[in-house]
Amino acid sequence: MVVVRRRPGAAVAPGYTQANVEALSAAHDEPQWLLESRLMAWDIYDDLPMPSPQDEEWRRTDYRSIRWDEADKLIEANGANVQTVPAANLEPLVGSGEGGTMIFVDGKLVKYEFAPTMADQGIIFQDLRTAARDHAELVRKNLMTRAVKTTDGKFAALHGALWTHGVFLYVPHGKAAELPFHVVMYNSQPGASLGHVLIVLDEASQATVQVEYASAQADTHSAYIGATELLVGDGGNLKYVALQDWNRESYEFSHQRARIGRDANLDWVIGVMGSRLTKAYLELELDGIGANGRMSGFFFADHNQMFDLDTQQNHNAALTTSDLLYKGAAKDHARTLWQGMIKSQPDMQKIDGFQACRNMLLSDTARMDAIPGLEIEADDVRCSHAATFGTLEQEPVFYLMSRGIPRPEAELMVIEGFFDELLDRIPFERVKERLQASVEGKIVG
Repeated sequence: MVVVRRRPGAAVAPGYTQANVEALSAAHDEPQWLLESRLMAWDIYDDLPMPSPQDEEWRRTDYRSIRWDEADKLIEANGANVQTVPAANLEPLVGSGEGGTMIFVDGKLVKYEFAPTMADQGIIFQDLRTAARDHAELVRKNLMTRAVKTTDGKFAALHGALWTHGVFLYVPHGKAAELPFHVVMYNSQPGASLGHVLIVLDEASQATVQVEYASAQADTHSAYIGATELLVGDGGNLKYVALQDWNRESYEFSHQRARIGRDANLDWVIGVMGSRLTKAYLELELDGIGANGRMSGFFFADHNQMFDLDTQQNHNAALTTSDLLYKGAAKDHARTLWQGMIKSQPDMQKIDGFQACRNMLLSDTARMDAIPGLEIEADDVRCSHAATFGTLEQEPVFYLMSRGIPRPEAELMVIEGFFDELLDRIPFERVKERLQASVEGKIVG
């Protein structure tokens, strides 16, 4: 059992003030509407208490070991450049190139590419602050108004007040982005960053997006307070991949929500490998008849890591389908927690919802919890859930050993096979190979 003792006098909350909000907005010469939006979010943040173990959503996850006097210092991009980013994160997603690329280092956009063929279709791919000026009406009506909202909680409100950088992608009616978009948010320094992803697909449009989060090693605490908004219009089709590999002194608090329109599809894949603690809300809102959402997640915690993934599948219309599969592993003194809920609104008939979380314990000292749930308010539905726990199966290990494979390699193959189903959902082969190497690194230490 690991006992965390907080330092005497350690800050119990970030030390921000309204002056920080006003200074951030002024430093970037933001439009008045955006400043007003930030200040409204600040008022909500200022009125809310910090989450506590008495709150149901937080009672199994204690984040209070974070040293806010270190983690709340907004990172400044002093000398940030693209050479700081690990080469693996800079690799093209496909051999034929990318529809657009954004690389942020310490919150500063250090690389931006956008294929002319995409711009010619009316597709918008800009950093969020630029888009807020150039496409004010479009950004204003979608930024934290339809998906993630500042009223969602203390950290959502803080994000709305102080987001530091972000990406905006808009695909207009009937357009298909043939090449994928690639975004990297990398921190070379410790401190606080608040990144935002806003993707808006109009009716009958298509896109594929991958976002990567990573940071350099550090000895002091950091905080990432993020938000992701995925808005898929009627008949739209979005494939979205988010991969997180923060350093082991980072704490992530994020809200991520998707809204899916009539006959639209979302394929949402996440991977969580880094951070000291991650608390993520991942919510799927099926708003239109015939909407379909698939949520896939893989996570691997080791040492003293803590991952808390809170998922929600809300069927807000009839004839909607959701399918969630998360797979995770834990070793050493790590802990993971998955809390899932499928909810159908009254009279939303003929929905099909499924969720499953498969867990593999690789150490006696690790702990994994999975809490599936159903909240059904209709009577003609098919909804089910499952959670399984297991250790490394010896039968396939012995089978491989009988074929001349040494035990360490045999165990590695079995564990990799456990994750294969999830990794196969990554649409980019080189990215999949990189993730397999990360899993192997966790296994062999």
